[in-house]
Amino acid sequence: MKPAQLEIACFDLESALIAHQAGAHRIEMCDNLSEGGTTPSWETMLEAKERISTELFVMIRPRGGDFCYSDEEFEQMKNDIVAFKRLGVQGFVFGILLPDNSIDKERNKDLLEFAYPFPCTFHRAFDRTNEPLASLETLIELGFSTLLSSGAAANAVEGIDILRSMVQQAEGRICIMPGGGVRSSNIAQLHAACGASFYHSSAIVDAGLIANAEEIGLLKKGLGIV
Repeated sequence: MKPAQLEIACFDLESALIAHQAGAHRIEMCDNLSEGGTTPSWETMLEAKERISTELFVMIRPRGGDFCYSDEEFEQMKNDIVAFKRLGVQGFVFGILLPDNSIDKERNKDLLEFAYPFPCTFHRAFDRTNEPLASLETLIELGFSTLLSSGAAANAVEGIDILRSMVQQAEGRICIMPGGGVRSSNIAQLHAACGASFYHSSAIVDAGLIANAEEIGLLKKGLGIV
């Protein structure tokens, strides 16, 4: 099987530097690990751009909690995209739902237009949708380049069957990136079952808060990356 690539979710600059030095293919920059990731500060991103050459995608999420945003929060998301484009990041990560947990087509389309021509990942808000395979087609239609998902389950291992179906259904029209509980202990199993081209992990071990360089190496090994 063709080796896949690895994205590391980093919740601080130290983790991003570790991921860069350990050879991650892409870094998702976030803040607030306890909230599952929010938009990082301008200062953090500025220093990351100065010190890291690895591809950087930035999370656009104004707060934790649900994925339905007020008009003020939505304006903040648009402003953050414009600012980080000027900084020179390589892509964005976001996702907006309607109160019934369906994809908010209008607002996601607006953010994609603000981000253009930068690639965008729809994050794990997707796993709250009620019909994942139908929702997948919506994201393809909107123009997302990547979907981060645990297969509508608590973690990617539990969602492995749905993830496999999503990869098959996508047929390369969008990159399905398994994430959620992805560790060196299960990534080879996931890759063998799903055949995805990208995988997502925080590489945090032992209840720590910082990415672990050895874990990143083992994740790469599990994907057949030399």
